[in-house]
Amino acid sequence: MNDDLFRNTLTELSAIGKDPNGGLTRLLFTESWMRAQQALKAAFEKAGLAARFDEAGNLYGRAQGTEKGTVLTGSHVDTVRNGGHLDGQYGIVAGFAAIKRLLEKHGPPKKSLEVVSFAEEEGSRFPYVFWGSKNVVGIADRDKVREAKAADGATMPEAMRALGFDFEKAPEPRKDIDAFVEAHIEQGGVLEKLGRQIGIVTAIVGQKRYVVRLKGKANHAGTTPMGMRLDAMECSARCMVALLDEARREGDPLVLTFGRIELKPGVGNVVPGEALFSVDTRHTDRAVLDRFAGRIEATIRETAEKAGIACEIERVMDEPPVPMDTGLTALFGEVCKAGNLSHHVMHSGAGHDCQIMAGAYPSAMLFVPSINGISHNPEENTEFGDLLAGVDALEGMLHRLAYR
Repeated sequence: MNDDLFRNTLTELSAIGKDPNGGLTRLLFTESWMRAQQALKAAFEKAGLAARFDEAGNLYGRAQGTEKGTVLTGSHVDTVRNGGHLDGQYGIVAGFAAIKRLLEKHGPPKKSLEVVSFAEEEGSRFPYVFWGSKNVVGIADRDKVREAKAADGATMPEAMRALGFDFEKAPEPRKDIDAFVEAHIEQGGVLEKLGRQIGIVTAIVGQKRYVVRLKGKANHAGTTPMGMRLDAMECSARCMVALLDEARREGDPLVLTFGRIELKPGVGNVVPGEALFSVDTRHTDRAVLDRFAGRIEATIRETAEKAGIACEIERVMDEPPVPMDTGLTALFGEVCKAGNLSHHVMHSGAGHDCQIMAGAYPSAMLFVPSINGISHNPEENTEFGDLLAGVDALEGMLHRLAYR
């Protein structure tokens, strides 16, 4: 039931923001972003849901219940640059289809059912993430982005004003939400490897990110003996190798990534005098994450001191792990068993709106498999049957939360 609604809505949404290089690019408060939100609003209204925007740009489609309380589902409509067609918007369309199924089968719910298209999650245009969900729970830091400029020169207040939103009018935090449930593609290869249809998320990893700057001395590549160099590149390489070895000794689920490396002067025949690199580490256990972060900082400082290199370590992110509600997680397991859906209990290695919502409301999350584990890429895809299995699981969950 409603497979056509799901397919057609997903197809229509995936045509908005087509990138010339393939994939989708829908950045916050751009023309393509607004077209996507308006298309969803029209779809919600056509299906009989009461649709509205809040002051932050979040879009809601609501089926009013007969009793107090709201069960909310959904995800984000923005994308990374040249991203895939499922990250974020799958959760919105799956929630929409699940609610429509329930209304057709069972009529009005006891608790109101609502699907949300969060304004933003990715941070791809402005230097801020989770703008949508942070406004729902009332923790958005407007001062942090008030004057910050996007690559196109616009500030967030200007971009919002151009689309009819007022940056200065913050929405009231939601007090009526009894539960939040998010469906998402896995963005990794675990479910596909295991041959499971559904991933039940127990926790979203904590993340710590650093920017490290090392300063030695630039010098001639031919006339400077190896023993007389203050090579910032060599120092950074030694730091990375030592820390990767430590990360492998620590083992799963800890991960460590050096995704950005810059050298100065960046010339082939000059010993690099300066190096900058990023560090990203994640784990589901706060104590383990804190302990390993301490090793990161100590290893870099010790390595730099031994090499005679000046060192500066800036922590740019420190997000704790976020557990999902244990009762809702267990309920997801019951739903999967009742629906004969194969499932795997797992953690999320990526951040999601659910981690923000979980700070204010009981929250749970499900994954569907990603083909070859690919995401944030035009090749991002999931078998259609697996997408529908996610809708089935979401429908069962919303039924138990809103009708019983």
